[in-house]
Amino acid sequence: MTTATASRAAKPEDDTGPTPRPLTGRHALITGGNRGIGAAIARELADLGANITLAARDEAALQEQSQALSQRGDTAVACQTMDLRDAASITRGVAAARDELGPISILINNAGVAPAAPLAKLQLDSWRETFEINVQAAFLLSQAVLDDMQTQGFGRMINISSTAGLRGYPFVAAYVASKHALIGLTRALALELSKGPITVNAVCPGYAETEMAHNAIRNIQQSGKTEAEARAILTRGNPQGRLIQPDEVAATVGWLCQPSSASITGQAIAVAGGEVM
Repeated sequence: MTTATASRAAKPEDDTGPTPRPLTGRHALITGGNRGIGAAIARELADLGANITLAARDEAALQEQSQALSQRGDTAVACQTMDLRDAASITRGVAAARDELGPISILINNAGVAPAAPLAKLQLDSWRETFEINVQAAFLLSQAVLDDMQTQGFGRMINISSTAGLRGYPFVAAYVASKHALIGLTRALALELSKGPITVNAVCPGYAETEMAHNAIRNIQQSGKTEAEARAILTRGNPQGRLIQPDEVAATVGWLCQPSSASITGQAIAVAGGEVM
């Protein structure tokens, strides 16, 4: 496990200084923050004033993203290598993040995997790993940061689910089942914690302009389709006929993290161009 801080942690500004950004002094832990939607969320929360811990398995990619984030102002950025399949790794990573940048007030469970296989060929190991990363890790991380949020009197838990958590898709049974489970976890925790200062929500992107979608496009091309045809197949469920941009998902997350969104909890918000309503 390694950590690297790009700059000093921002602290809440007093009444005599500039108007603070909404998340000034808050510490956000983002899993899968080294690329795609996770990286976009990191940029959004940094721009809103939060200090950021990026967590992932790929240390080199974490360092690269940390360097990019450090150019966006006085936000502090730390990196934690964390294996979300391993409960001990999660415990160590959260403790190290807390030591580096202070108590965690925002948790973004973004990391996920999406194995594709027909039912007859779906392996049990793949099914288990999908649930370990997509659901179990979110549960363990939520437990690990709960005391921090309750002590601070402020907490935001946001689970990046998918439209696959709101409807079905063929050939990705493990992914669909795990994302439905993640929304169930979201709703249960939102009710359990509703009397306190913590909100729990899910954001559900449709197919987004990420590595996961690009892999799906390449898989479709193996059937003889051109890239344009494959992209059209992938986006035909979206009434807007396009892939969702990571920054659109990040903007929704940023809105949910702000103090002004305190009454929004237990929601599964689709960012999908009208694919699900």
